[in-house]
Amino acid sequence: MPPARDNQPMSPIVTPQQAHDRQRAGALLVDVREEHERASGMAAGAVACAAADLAETFGDPGREIHVICESGLRSARAAAALLERGYARVFSVDGGTRRWRADGLPMVVPEGDADFFERYSRHLRLPGVGVEGQRRLESARVLLVGAGGLGSPAAFYLAAAGVGLLRIADDDVVDRSNLQRQILHGEARVGQPKVRSAAAALSALNPRVRVEAVEERVTSANVDALVDGMDVVLDGADNFPARYLLNDACVKHGKPLVYGAVHRFEGQLAVFDAGRHRGSQPCYRCLFPEPPPPEAAPNCAEAGVLGVLPGVIGLLQATEVLKLLLGTGETLAGRLLQFDALAARFRETRIPPDPDCAVCAAGREFPGYADYARFCTA
Repeated sequence: MPPARDNQPMSPIVTPQQAHDRQRAGALLVDVREEHERASGMAAGAVACAAADLAETFGDPGREIHVICESGLRSARAAAALLERGYARVFSVDGGTRRWRADGLPMVVPEGDADFFERYSRHLRLPGVGVEGQRRLESARVLLVGAGGLGSPAAFYLAAAGVGLLRIADDDVVDRSNLQRQILHGEARVGQPKVRSAAAALSALNPRVRVEAVEERVTSANVDALVDGMDVVLDGADNFPARYLLNDACVKHGKPLVYGAVHRFEGQLAVFDAGRHRGSQPCYRCLFPEPPPPEAAPNCAEAGVLGVLPGVIGLLQATEVLKLLLGTGETLAGRLLQFDALAARFRETRIPPDPDCAVCAAGREFPGYADYARFCTA
């Protein structure tokens, strides 16, 4: 018999076989586990009910009630609480559903989406996610620009997490030199468009996720259509014209932008949410009003990059996307996180909004898209 807590009465214990026999004689069997736990199977004939609702649901204090959970701990607490509320015939099933199943007693699988509860069971246990949050992820829409070093790990984990739609835009093809870091792709898909390779890999990982493969370079002509309807934009581009374009489009459309960049052994990321928070949050231009000269910021093909570094930054970008979609935690909005892989050190820098920013200043009308290629090489 489990020990009582404080002044709580101790609940009598019955074996699963005893509970089953009494259930057949008219006793009520109540499963107090969470919905995602019951999805894999529950004792036949049991009624699903959250522990907090037991007293309100079963109003007859003289009714014989048997409470079952996964292992017997929660059911003992729930049964003790019912005894304290005046229910006289309450029993906890020893060993819970695990022992019920092991003893060969009848089980049923509740109707519903079993794949959802099994696939996301670890998310469903989290207080910041749960069933409601996971359903929110399933209805979410994310634009990923770039299916390369940053987009690969970000897309993999966003798909695994259950983001409902991933729109991936990239006009490049898989090259053998990509495979050192772009983990969405494999040897067999060298020469294929990256977005098609990405769609194949992500669909194999999680067929519940819909992937829109957009085999195009992001330009001023198509960026509005790409951003339209998205909840979050993830910047996995490796060039400054695309970064400034995405920033300006996200300010215009009021979308949060999750920025990331890598160079040799160093990476950085931030969340720019000025479109929804004019005057209180910065945009990318508040941090970098003008791009550096091309010779000061070569791309990965020119400067090289440690293969695992985009993995670190891409995973952190995916983390920020999930926090934004779930509305939980503190995002990197207004903060630049820099990572030095050789020193294994992170450094954080605050980014204040620029009251004179050409794009996101409070009250300023959107100036229109610039000639970003010329702007970034001037």
